[in-house]
Amino acid sequence: MIARFLLALVVLFAAAAVAIPGASAQSAAFRSDRIVVEVRGRGADVILIPGLASTAEVWRRTADRLDDRYRVHLVSIRGFGDLPVGANHSGAVTGPVANEVRRYMASQGLSRPALIGHSMGGQVALRIAADARDGVGRVMVVDASPFFPALVNQGATVGDIEPIAQIAYQALMIFGDQALADRGRSLGLDLGGASDALFGGMGWQGGDRRVLARGIYEVMTLDLRHRLPDITAPVTVVYGWSRDERSPRRDIDRRLRAAYATLPRPARFEPIEGAEHMVMIDQPVRFMAAVERFLA
Repeated sequence: MIARFLLALVVLFAAAAVAIPGASAQSAAFRSDRIVVEVRGRGADVILIPGLASTAEVWRRTADRLDDRYRVHLVSIRGFGDLPVGANHSGAVTGPVANEVRRYMASQGLSRPALIGHSMGGQVALRIAADARDGVGRVMVVDASPFFPALVNQGATVGDIEPIAQIAYQALMIFGDQALADRGRSLGLDLGGASDALFGGMGWQGGDRRVLARGIYEVMTLDLRHRLPDITAPVTVVYGWSRDERSPRRDIDRRLRAAYATLPRPARFEPIEGAEHMVMIDQPVRFMAAVERFLA
């Protein structure tokens, strides 16, 4: 049962993709075979990083509300959605993507930008902040954990999750990205219907199966808890929450507080009631209020 629940949790926290109209335009002075960056607006710099199988389109509404006061950098990862896979066709994804975002920051001369990352993008943001230290101004992670399986079982280890992650990886490689969506629906009861809402409401747009498979494997096995003491920037954690005692979201506040306990300065926690995994889409008004507080 715990194995099914862990897999269901990661399916929930793997962001559903959205099509990316017009997202192929990169920043004119930057070229990358791992990421695409679209720049909008003027002002202090804010970098938006999407999650697994998502593209910059999940941030479109957020960018619309920020680009009159901020310079917004919308990141998309190659191999997700319709983007050509580029160098993400083999090997690790999150580490090289984090390095490319840092290279982008340096090439554009960004001074202490704010990072906002969703799900897997939140883990990318944590990596960047740990590596760049004072080069990052502040970090917001949206429905993301430094080690996702600990949200179900705080005693879980990478070794415990490895066999489950291998199954998810092989399923995607053999059957394609639709297999993950089907698996999510079949596990809907384990999540109180949450995965049904995710896949039914957003759809699973997928991407290159090699990148998706490696991405889901990394989401399940990546443990960044040992890197949290390296993060000097203030961290805000935003997440969907429910007061319904039957919901898996009821207890997530306590588990996230434990997950981020080793940060040098205590994180700020922003529960968004009524939201599931796609917080910025599920509750856009409440989410934007949290973003404004974060950037103030």
